[in-house]
Amino acid sequence: MSVTSNAHKLGQLIDKVQGHVGDKHIEVLHGIRLDIDATDLHAVASDRYTIAAARYRLNYGDQRQEPWARTIPGSWLKPLREWVNSHGGGDTITISTETGRVDFTTAHTEIRIPVTDDQEFPNWRALLRGIAAEIPTIYAFPAIDARMLTRWADTGDVLRVRVTTDQKALMVFGEDFVGAQMPKRYAGIGPCEEETFEQALALWPHLFTDDGDTADMATDMPDENKPRYEATSSIPDMVESLLQQTLRSTSDMLGAPSEEPGAMASFAIAGVNAWSAYRFLAALHKADPRLATQTVADLAEELDAGDFSETAWDIAEAAGHDPQKWADDYEAHLKKLAAKRAAEAETQPATSQPADA
Repeated sequence: MSVTSNAHKLGQLIDKVQGHVGDKHIEVLHGIRLDIDATDLHAVASDRYTIAAARYRLNYGDQRQEPWARTIPGSWLKPLREWVNSHGGGDTITISTETGRVDFTTAHTEIRIPVTDDQEFPNWRALLRGIAAEIPTIYAFPAIDARMLTRWADTGDVLRVRVTTDQKALMVFGEDFVGAQMPKRYAGIGPCEEETFEQALALWPHLFTDDGDTADMATDMPDENKPRYEATSSIPDMVESLLQQTLRSTSDMLGAPSEEPGAMASFAIAGVNAWSAYRFLAALHKADPRLATQTVADLAEELDAGDFSETAWDIAEAAGHDPQKWADDYEAHLKKLAAKRAAEAETQPATSQPADA
């Protein structure tokens, strides 16, 4: 099973969707899906929150082949893109699949990429059909310059977008930000004033069909498989984690045995620290969202590195404190507590043993 493309078009396919590749915690999304059907070579990527599909029209002539799809792992995307870029734009690249791999071949060289043949991937066609099915065909359909959309990233905020009509600006709203963007006069497919949503759907006749399955991105995407020890670099995820820890610690504290005051104190301290961290993060995000985002990202790297205890020691010394005295005092406290418990155990009456039968 093979298809051909020139190097320029294949490079374009990779570039158009690479920004949507999921991270390593979602294995099935950590890569680009090559999906071949009767008419097109598709490159598809998704990170659960966005999904992008680019296509290249194939020229089969009178021949047809069985559709096939394989996911190029994320770790191979950079080597593949560099290999493609090493060729002239007009060089023909044959893409073929063998058991356990996908081969990219030219007249003089090739690259073989190991893949998992039976690896599942979200039904991207059904997901896009499900979204399109909920949009009225009379919906305003302005053409937006994708290069201008990146300008809104500097707001460092969650934005809401309101589309009005085809020839009017769309509105952008954030908690502390508001703006607008004018549409382009030419959509790249046809003049804006002549193109409707129905006409755009008709450009993908094999995708947006009435009898096709539909899916929902909110419920039909794979879950993350993030290790517990790995810190989050996302503010929403950290907020959720801190609030969960606050409630969990409070619940554990109320359920702790009364004869173990140390356990109760530990749960109380954990809850207080989690709530304090949440309040500080919320205040920082309100005052400076970009600084809050960068701080959470830096914190994730420090926690994952695992050397924050040594860093805290250095910072304490630089601030004029004596961390060694803190450690000695805490060690003395633990020894005193252990001696107290040992003394209490000796004063307890011995439990009577049952007589042998």
